[in-house]
Amino acid sequence: MAPTLPPFAPFPEAPWRDHIVPEEWEACLSLWLALAEAHLALPTSDFERLSAKDESISAFLSPFVKEIAASGITILGSSPTASSLLRQSYALATRLLRSSNVLPNLLQWPFLSDFSKAYGKKRVSVVLSDVFKSHTLVLETSLHGLKKSLILALDSGIKGDLRIPEAHLKRLNHLIHASPDTAALFLAGSDFLDGLISCYKIMNPPLRKAIITTAYLCLIGITEGEPPKYTILSDQLYSLKAAADAHKAGPTSGNDSMVAELVTVTPILKQVQHRLEQSGSTNTRIKSVISALEVFKKPGGNVRPKKPIKRKIDKGKGVMTEEDDDEIGQLRVHRMSQISQIQDLFPDLGSGFISKLLDEYQDSSEQVIAHLLEDDLPPQLAQADRTKELSPERTRRRRSSLAPRSTPPQVPVRHNVFDDDEFDQLAVDVSNLHFGKRHQDRTADDVLKDRSTAPNKAAILSALSLFDADDDERDDTYDAADAGFTVNDALADDADDQKRKDVNEETLFKAYQTDSKLFNRDSDTRRSNYRTKLKQDTGMTDEAIEGWAVMLSRNPQQLKSLEMKYSAANSFRGNQPTLAPTAWRASPAGSGTEDSGAEASGSNARGGFRGRGRGRGRGGGRGGNVAGPTGEKGTESARRNKEANKSSRANHNRRAGRAKKMAQVGLPG
Repeated sequence: MAPTLPPFAPFPEAPWRDHIVPEEWEACLSLWLALAEAHLALPTSDFERLSAKDESISAFLSPFVKEIAASGITILGSSPTASSLLRQSYALATRLLRSSNVLPNLLQWPFLSDFSKAYGKKRVSVVLSDVFKSHTLVLETSLHGLKKSLILALDSGIKGDLRIPEAHLKRLNHLIHASPDTAALFLAGSDFLDGLISCYKIMNPPLRKAIITTAYLCLIGITEGEPPKYTILSDQLYSLKAAADAHKAGPTSGNDSMVAELVTVTPILKQVQHRLEQSGSTNTRIKSVISALEVFKKPGGNVRPKKPIKRKIDKGKGVMTEEDDDEIGQLRVHRMSQISQIQDLFPDLGSGFISKLLDEYQDSSEQVIAHLLEDDLPPQLAQADRTKELSPERTRRRRSSLAPRSTPPQVPVRHNVFDDDEFDQLAVDVSNLHFGKRHQDRTADDVLKDRSTAPNKAAILSALSLFDADDDERDDTYDAADAGFTVNDALADDADDQKRKDVNEETLFKAYQTDSKLFNRDSDTRRSNYRTKLKQDTGMTDEAIEGWAVMLSRNPQQLKSLEMKYSAANSFRGNQPTLAPTAWRASPAGSGTEDSGAEASGSNARGGFRGRGRGRGRGGGRGGNVAGPTGEKGTESARRNKEANKSSRANHNRRAGRAKKMAQVGLPG
């Protein structure tokens, strides 16, 4: 008859564990360990008949694995029984999952996710692969239900409860990381990835981080299967590129898309390309899509921010020993630099553990990081303490073993100008010491009346004697530079600038007269051909051209001035205008009027009507012209009468007036 075993007691949750005393807890661990070993010792037939159908085992394993995944193995304690129970529970769960009759609770995704997190990818991935092969229908039913609910929650966005998809994605990521089949199932079709891209638009940092992690693990997971599913990978990468292009063309920033964040903070493109090279695949489509996705990397995003972590600082206050001297002598500067680089990526690792990893992989930081990412460490390092530091605890030694030391130099004594004064010598009169203001009842008038400390008259006169009243500052009123007598060296440049300004002003004014709408401030006017030509001719910007038109419209006087300056009648054409003669010309017949000479010569005569009095001009009016031909009657008469009437005009009177004034002041004149 087959033996019967007692049922497992359920593993207690945290509130119950806190009420169990250490002795009782150790007894519980021992009982669970004994039952697990008993079930594992059964032959295959008895195990399939008894253990595989015992629901108390799943009632123990489900909360056990969940609590270990949530709080770590420290909840079991540090006793050897706890370590043995952890190993035997893994063996029992593995045997149950590989049996033909598995309890449905153990094939649900929450248990498998917690199982993957508790025991790691290296131990769980092979077991999960066997489960997918032997229990495909039950496992895919559970995962398809989760996938459908996640797609609905991601598409709902802020209309639903965002905490539910965030918690499910964080829990699911451990199963995707350990099972390539799970990654392929979630990437079958584009609904799940589209849901991740759509929900990433919501500004929720924890949810965004979970979405990026899920997308990265899914894309990497389909390259780890047997065989790798590069066709699905190609389709999903192309979908990512299309989504990034659509987001970039939209109103929001292109750097805020999920694709830009994914290719920047994760090594997805580098990992895919590396695995393509390792497998020898010649899929050119994937390579072209990878090159297209490289464009979306954010600048400066490859530098991962250093996560602040509080470490116990070794202040070096312990007493040095001979062992410490040997240890410090073995450390090198480059080793400490390598440890710092690895701790930037894995801040929870201690320097001592990283030093062992560097020794294992021949000081290659790249290999250490790769093995840590893949969780593929040798057994001796996988079980080592990951928080161990290089600096060991200092052990105090006997005083007699201290090496003799030289006497340290004494602290230098500081000196100042008050050394050896009466206060330093304690010889100051006590009556001169006081706290606060000495004479609190004195007013400003009392201070002015007190002449005890005022300087005497002799000192004031002595100071004034040193002052030279004639020694004034140099007078630079008539300096050549200040009076404007210097030559402007930049005259040629100023002339060129002025000429250029005049040309621009004329061009702008003519354009303004043609059509004032050319100076409008709208975008259509700025893009017009007329505005482009105007900018090329003047070398001015749109703002300067429009500002010139605004100032011109506000100043009507300037508008009139420019109209007169650049009008067609006043514009300079380069030819010299004809100057009309101003002298009076007599008519050829000798009987013309005053303006007949002007008519004959084609210009106004100088005499003309500019004379005063009775119509006689400056040239003598009708009396002839002194500049006429010699021998002519009018010319000779004008020459004889030239000086006749000077005494009655202003020239004579001015001479007489000046002479009279000079005589009055006594000056010769």
